[in-house]
Parts: sequence; structure tokens; C-alpha cells
Amino acid sequence: MTRTTLVSRYLGFAIIATVANLAAQRIVLRGDYLGLTLLHAMIAGTAVGLAVKYALDKRYIFHDTATGLAAHGRRFSLYALMGVGTTLLFWGMEATFWHFGQTDAMREIGAVIGITLGYVLKYHLDRHFVFDKPLAAGST
Repeated sequence: MTRTTLVSRYLGFAIIATVANLAAQRIVLRGDYLGLTLLHAMIAGTAVGLAVKYALDKRYIFHDTATGLAAHGRRFSLYALMGVGTTLLFWGMEATFWHFGQTDAMREIGAVIGITLGYVLKYHLDRHFVFDKPLAAGST
């Protein structure tokens, strides 16, 4: 895969995951009558974005063909672990913009900035620590 194709795919998948993340957040925040907070929304959005991005990255960025519960469990666990620091960066930017702007637009601007920085860092972490060694298809 060429560098241009890789960057284009990764950017496209980051946009898809970000939209899924922010959509999930909006759904949770619309349920404010349930007492749900920004933290609940950020957790829900992160879970949705993580699942979407993992599925796309595994197949189309890193071309990982491993199947089976053990292989997916190992990869997904490492993938999620590599996302902890980048998620804190993302959440910190989102919360900071919300704190100072107090509008959904400002919150989402902070989210987009934070998630963009996080995805750049996460690609390198995933390449070196998650998808560094191919697992055989059907490996357990």
C-alpha cells in the first residue's frame, strides 16, 4: 500500500470513528433527564469509536487476518491499552474546551483537536506494539 493510500484510509477511518464517537455522545447527552453527564457521554462515545476504529484498522490499515477469540482478544486488548493515553489527551482537550466555551460547538472543537492528535500518536503505537507481528489466521 502506498503512503498516500495509507494516510487517506487512516484519515477516513479516523473521521468515521470520530463521527460515530460524537454521535454516541450526542445521544447520551440528549438523555440528560436521566442524569447522565459529559463523562458518561465521553465514555459511551469512546467505546463506540474504539470498536469502529479497531475493526477498520485491523482489516484495512494493518491487514491483520488473524481470527478467533484468542487472537481478537489479544489484539483488541493491546489496541485498547495503546489508546488509554491518547484517550486521556482527547478527553482533556474536549473537557477543556467545554469548560471555557460551555457550548456543544466548543466541546466538539476540542474533541476533534484532541482526537486528531491522539490518532496520529495511536497509529505509531499500534504499528509498533499491536500489529507488529502477524498472527496466523485462526490462531488461538
